[in-house]
Amino acid sequence: MQVTIDISMYPNREDFIPPIDGFIEKINHFENLKITTFPTSTVIQGEYEFAMKAVQDTIAACYLEYNMAVYVAKIIPGYEAL
Repeated sequence: MQVTIDISMYPNREDFIPPIDGFIEKINHFENLKITTFPTSTVIQGEYEFAMKAVQDTIAACYLEYNMAVYVAKIIPGYEAL
């Protein structure tokens, strides 16, 4: 099953750009995903299990590197938004 995940990261710090850039850089290391970055969110498309695992691993890596952030995600199974 294909999935579209639209995710936004809101770092809990004054200097918020580096963590957002870090999230985008990390998620782009995953192959077999279509990733499109917009000014307010990143859209990840691909096979459900792989896309969800990529987001989960990226959030975990960002937590270790940047500490706290709030993530807002829309997960749309079976739909290719772009």
